[in-house]
Amino acid sequence: MLLSALLTSVGINLGLCFLFFTLYSILRKQPGNVTVYAPRLVHEGKSQQRDEFNLERFLPTAGWVRRAWELSDEHILLNMGLDALVFSRIFVFSLRVFSFAAMVGIFILVPVNYMGTELEEFSDLSNKTLDSFSISNVNNGSNRLWIHFCAIYIFTGVVCSLLYSEFKYISSKRIAYFYSSKPQPQEFTIMVSSIPRVSGSSISDTVESFFRQYHPSTYLSHIVVHRTDKLKTLVNNAEKLYKKLTRIKSGNFSQQKFRRDGFLGLFGRNVDEADHYEKKLEKLEHEMRLKQSLLAGEEVPAAFVSFRTRHGASIALNIQQGLDPTEWVTEMAPEPRDVHWPFFTASFVRRWISNVVVFVAFMTLIVLFIVPVLLVQGLANLHQLEIWFPFLKGVLNIAVVSQVITGYLPSLILQFFLHMIPPVMLLLSSMQGFISHSQTENSACFKLLIFTIWNSFFANVLSGSALYRVNVFLEPKNIPRVLAEAVPAQATFFISYVVTSGWTDLSSEIFRLVPLLLSFLKKIFCIEDDKELQVPSTPYCGEIPKILFFGLLGITYFFLSPLILPFLVVYYCLGYIIFRNQLLNVYAGKYETGGKFWPIVHRSTVFSLILMHVIAIGIFGLKERPLASSLTIPLPILTTLFSFYCQRRFLPIFRSYPTECLVNKDRADERDPDMSEFHANLVVAYRDPALLPPQFSLSRDINQEDSPLLHSRQP
Repeated sequence: MLLSALLTSVGINLGLCFLFFTLYSILRKQPGNVTVYAPRLVHEGKSQQRDEFNLERFLPTAGWVRRAWELSDEHILLNMGLDALVFSRIFVFSLRVFSFAAMVGIFILVPVNYMGTELEEFSDLSNKTLDSFSISNVNNGSNRLWIHFCAIYIFTGVVCSLLYSEFKYISSKRIAYFYSSKPQPQEFTIMVSSIPRVSGSSISDTVESFFRQYHPSTYLSHIVVHRTDKLKTLVNNAEKLYKKLTRIKSGNFSQQKFRRDGFLGLFGRNVDEADHYEKKLEKLEHEMRLKQSLLAGEEVPAAFVSFRTRHGASIALNIQQGLDPTEWVTEMAPEPRDVHWPFFTASFVRRWISNVVVFVAFMTLIVLFIVPVLLVQGLANLHQLEIWFPFLKGVLNIAVVSQVITGYLPSLILQFFLHMIPPVMLLLSSMQGFISHSQTENSACFKLLIFTIWNSFFANVLSGSALYRVNVFLEPKNIPRVLAEAVPAQATFFISYVVTSGWTDLSSEIFRLVPLLLSFLKKIFCIEDDKELQVPSTPYCGEIPKILFFGLLGITYFFLSPLILPFLVVYYCLGYIIFRNQLLNVYAGKYETGGKFWPIVHRSTVFSLILMHVIAIGIFGLKERPLASSLTIPLPILTTLFSFYCQRRFLPIFRSYPTECLVNKDRADERDPDMSEFHANLVVAYRDPALLPPQFSLSRDINQEDSPLLHSRQP
């Protein structure tokens, strides 16, 4: 790619960023858009939008940037949770890493690369390719390669130091968050599955007998899970009908008072609409209570077991309960709002088959995605495009057309295909039988990271530079050499990808085009929305893999093509401001994992460092510096040992809290007068929402018949 093509791409994306920021600055101040740009504040009753006319409403301002910048970690932790803080700290960590890398790369490595004469280039700077600023331009056997060698060692040390500091910081915040939070149901509860069936006893009786016998001093209560998939359909229908009936009775719904009770309201006799829907709702309630009464015999061999203390729950969680390790299987209970109830309707065999199907589907998706990757690489290499489509040769020779095609279009097309992947990964993970939404998203995040690294990095690298060597099979001893040949050749594509996918995608995130269009269409067509204001959940699953992938690009190309580093610094600066603004105004956490996404960040960063080391070994070999290649070999070994130490030092804190913390918190709770009320609420905290007594009808009072039909068991 020529430097002029890169500048064309930068100009296009800078224009789009400026446009999105300007429009957001104006649209966010319009009262009609408050539910689009500040749904979190509206939900919390903190919105301060006013309807009176003000000229300042129509002028772009940057006050939101200052508010996002000044947002402290303590404010995020207190109001948004530890997961939001970890998400924000990913940008902080990345900014520190690549700010240092950019200073070394731009002021030391780029001049060294540019002074090389390995590549024959035009004297005109605008007609030079970006390879002139990469290690490819350094002469073979040059002593200047020792500068790159030293830079790799220094950079690795800095990244490991920052990674250790961040792991330590987040671990301390996790403990501090635990001590400062109020008692939570998941701290006292475990999930027990594979409960053995005892002849003549129900699952509930078996659980109660077992835990009363073996945990007599700490056992509090349990709730056995029931099959409620059919009942959930009735509950959803009743909720929709209840909301519609509420709007009709409120008098704010512009609709006929009478309607026909036949097909689609077009046939039959005229009836009072409110009375018709209320009778229909009462019928649904009666059917729901009937199905609830029949669920006593549809127990699933799984139960939520609650204890009087956190320490008691931890002991039951971490010690094998029965002689057979496949029975009485325990795991941490998620938050009650985080429970994925459809999981419990799947049998063990069905879950096992689902895992096999998910694995096959995941591998198939990885293979099929090679097709758009090949298309993208064809656009990034004009000579290959001319071979495939010779009739376009005249058009492709036009300077502006070639610059747009090679500098902007490939990364735009790749980004379009990648946007379809996160929902697919969530769907695949939801089929694996996780008991919580957070586990599903964590699994989807890991799958998406693997998919992105393989298809957006390795597939692009190998398809772009080894297009005519598709029969090459990678052997372990050849990996450094093959990567050393392939990775530098794709530096220009990834620089363009950072600009197109990174900058513009972040800018569109703050603009929120789709919610804005939906809100606009509802106003135009006077569509009444019977749904409550839904605050969108923080997109950890979709954004974290993308952030880590850009980190992999920056670490990998740190010494290969340092020109990518300033663009990455801009990307992380934009992400830091934009997502802190979104956390403040838009997103709300639907669950809290206590920062369990951070280990994924740690492993991804270590993998990126090791990949850089492997490529460096191959590069120094190709550049006829075998001593530098040999001296680089200890780096991946030392980095792996560092990772093992960090995981041994900090990872256990992310799996479970230590006894010291649990006992201290339990002792503090003994002085809390509200603990008796908390224990009373804990008994019913994990009741399936489908088993709650129906209370939708507007015309009747709650009576004794509304009490739940399925009770929890407690001593």
